[in-house]
Parts: sequence; structure tokens; C-alpha cells
Amino acid sequence: MFDNFEKYLSERITLTNGEFSLIQSFSKEKKIAKREFILRQGEICGDATFIAKGLLRLSRTDHKGNERTLRFATENGWISDRESYLTGRPSNCNIEAIENSEVLFWGKEDFRHLLGQIPVLKRFMKDLMEKSQVVNQNRIFTSISSSAEEKYLQFIENHPTIFNRLPLHMIASYLGVTRETLSRIRRYPVNK
Repeated sequence: MFDNFEKYLSERITLTNGEFSLIQSFSKEKKIAKREFILRQGEICGDATFIAKGLLRLSRTDHKGNERTLRFATENGWISDRESYLTGRPSNCNIEAIENSEVLFWGKEDFRHLLGQIPVLKRFMKDLMEKSQVVNQNRIFTSISSSAEEKYLQFIENHPTIFNRLPLHMIASYLGVTRETLSRIRRYPVNK
């Protein structure tokens, strides 16, 4: 699993063998079965998690009891409940494996130590967070300003590698539409 992470980092930043060894010494590996949770609502998110293989989702239940998908993460992606991770408070979210997955993770203090010891890794993670903020901002805008059809088409465009790996109800939840609406859109696509 660490080989995947080393390749991921090597394609993006330059690290010494010693820095890779240090990162590996703090990493933990885990295989996660489909439908297994790595975080449940009420638990504290204390790990930075990298997906070496598979597909996970971050979801939250609204006040009506409806499950809402906030994001998906696939190979070479990161996932956590940032609010719980940063504040140390219990999470309002769940993180679940959509398919059998393999992850690397680092405890919060261990990851902070690595960031303090490896400045290029710290800059890289800062850049990732900034890019993530832009993606989230664009997703919010799309969510409040686009039709269901436009959201669906944008999802396909933005997530072509995972679209066919997801159950329809999870895509609908992510888009903020009902499963019936999504089925109608898929059956009668809008020509653009």
C-alpha cells in the first residue's frame, strides 16, 4: 500500500529516501471491506486518511433522517471529517467504504509531526487544502444555482472514473435530488 502512496507523492513533490522512510514509519495500513465504516457519527476523527485503492464516501444525516453524501474519495484521494479532525469534537459524519478499499492513515499528532519535519510535505498538503476549498466552493455554487439536469451532467463530467462505480441512490444524495428525479434525468437526458 505504501508503494502507491510513494508513487503518488513522487509524481507531485520531491522527497528524499529518508523523508519517505519517516513518512512510512508513522503510517498505518488498513483493508476496509465494502460497507465498512472508518468513522461513525459521534466518534472523533483523529486520522488523515489516504485511499490507496477503492472508493469511500463522507455522508451526514439531515434533521429529517435523510442521508446526504458530502463527497466521494477514490484512489490517490484523501478523506476525513475536517471539522472533527481540526476541533477534536465528535463527528456529525460517517465515512464508509463503497467498495473493498485499502487505506493508509496517520494519527493527527503523527501527521503534524511529519508536516513539521518535512516542509515540502507541509506545502503540498496546504496546496491540497486550498484546492479542496475551491472545489467545495464551486460545488456549493452548482448546488444552489443549477438545475437537477445540470448538476447530473456536471457530476458525470467531474467524476468520470467513479460514476459507474456508485449506486444511483448515492449519486442522487450527492446531487441533492431524489432517486426518482435522477432516474428520470437518466432516462430522458437533456440534449445540450
